[in-house]
Amino acid sequence: MSVLQLLLYVLFLTVLSAWSATGHLAMRADLTHVDSARGFTKHNLLRRMAARTRVRVDKRWSPPRSRSGAVATVTASASRDEDNPNSEYLMHFGVGTPRPQRVSLSLDTSSDLIWTQCACAVCFDQPFPALDTSASGTQRGVSCFDPVCKRGGLPFSGCTLKDNLCFYAYSYPGNSVTTGKIYEDTFTFQARGDEVSVPSLRFGCSMYNKGTFESGIAGFGRGPMSLPSQLKVGRFSHCFTTIGDSRTSPVFLGTAPDNLEVQATGPVQSTPFAPSPEGLNSSLYYLSLKGVTVGKTRLPFNASAFALRGDGSGGTTIDSGTAITTFPRAVFEALQDEFVKQVPLPAFDLFINDTELLCFNTSSSKQKLPAVPKLIFHLEGADWDLPEKNYVLPYDEDFGSGLCVVISSSGESDVTIIGNFQQQNMHMEYDLESNKLRFVPARCDKL
Repeated sequence: MSVLQLLLYVLFLTVLSAWSATGHLAMRADLTHVDSARGFTKHNLLRRMAARTRVRVDKRWSPPRSRSGAVATVTASASRDEDNPNSEYLMHFGVGTPRPQRVSLSLDTSSDLIWTQCACAVCFDQPFPALDTSASGTQRGVSCFDPVCKRGGLPFSGCTLKDNLCFYAYSYPGNSVTTGKIYEDTFTFQARGDEVSVPSLRFGCSMYNKGTFESGIAGFGRGPMSLPSQLKVGRFSHCFTTIGDSRTSPVFLGTAPDNLEVQATGPVQSTPFAPSPEGLNSSLYYLSLKGVTVGKTRLPFNASAFALRGDGSGGTTIDSGTAITTFPRAVFEALQDEFVKQVPLPAFDLFINDTELLCFNTSSSKQKLPAVPKLIFHLEGADWDLPEKNYVLPYDEDFGSGLCVVISSSGESDVTIIGNFQQQNMHMEYDLESNKLRFVPARCDKL
């Protein structure tokens, strides 16, 4: 065998090893939280998460009066920098050839389009240069006559006048919008310690943008333009390290390393995805939530309180792009009341940009702090017993110390959204072939 034949054979084996037994690519990318290693205190992190969540839910409502009893109210304002609902966990990979250009896109399981800033006309500041499509030898503009332009799930699309390329407009919470042209190019990911390049992936080259993002969005919904759909993977998973942690988190496209038991610290559970009003191409992943337990008390709400209604309202979704889990107001108030009953500490309501959180003052407590009651989400086929760090955030600041229950209200919208704070240090696998969500507590930084 000649040297050239040997090299070709090794290359063939390398490419072949990147495919799983079902013919799906097995790739990974690193994730970092938008607030990672930025020196924020826990109270600052809480304020930023609450502000982003409020805009993400996109329903404004006036804070109600305090509940009766010894519960005070504190209002805190948020800066414009905090009021950004479109950046949570950032996915890092390369676009273009021969030298892939870095992009850091927010992993969003509630949208489909992949886009980043390039050829900017009206753009927001980002920490590294915008994508230069002219520097890639494999980029190609997608024609507006291409089926993806009309049937790719884009809410608004059309033809550009000069070159007949596919033009799009895509909106997000917080009155954010991005517009540009659809391109295709090669994406470069990691795969088993090496790199794997996937050609001809479609994405938005955004030129006119309003809002605040890191550099764009990586849509992970079920629509045809999402990254999992274009890669034709049967599953993907992510494992978020602790918010504010400097360690990276992994996202896997295809088959995760071996199985979910790798680095697991508890049992693997699964729950089926619930039907969506938009069918299998929905941008959202719905779950069947049956109830919620605080301590030993199950809240007086059955599955109908969390179910999708005939008019499309309500429902329970799991979302990587929302920080804090939100419940319908009645459920949220019952949950707060139950925590107040079970935690023997002075309680107060904290409002941040109309996001309401229940907190407890620990400044005057000279003894060991009391145990915080358990919080369990009863899903179809699984009881998700959340680790305390996934719903309680203690803080110790110059103005005092306390702990907050990191659960909020969805206001008037009546939706339930399971946010990423509740998903910390959990390996979450979206099995698209079996239509199930599998999850397990894990050492995410070890994967």
